[in-house]
Amino acid sequence: MRKNAGGASLPPIKVTAEDHERLSGLAAAAMERMPEVAAYLADELDRAQIVRSGKATLGFVRMGCRVEFRDDTTGKVQAVTLVYPGEADIGEGRISVLTPVGAALLGLSTGQSINWATRTGVAKRLTVLDVREPEPA
Repeated sequence: MRKNAGGASLPPIKVTAEDHERLSGLAAAAMERMPEVAAYLADELDRAQIVRSGKATLGFVRMGCRVEFRDDTTGKVQAVTLVYPGEADIGEGRISVLTPVGAALLGLSTGQSINWATRTGVAKRLTVLDVREPEPA
């Protein structure tokens, strides 16, 4: 199991083949504008188990999912929807996968925790409390 910058083991994550393909392109395209978060997203995609869409995709964070998580540093619980950058609206609770917390949430299952760093380099830890399936389009 790989370790993150804080030395903690990284939890296993899953990504659908469709999300993996689209997010790989997004990470590559964002490398010049946002190199740190784009590289972090690319690293997460590299270590993810790729799964086909269907029943195997239930129960883990993927694009469009509503995620409830706890900031283990503060104890604050938040519910957000993981979206692509153009759909992000923090006021509506839609966070981009091209943010440090969005990239950290990708692929996690209920009960899993991960260490991540904010844009300012502050070390944080979050735990996924619930994952809800995307709303039908």
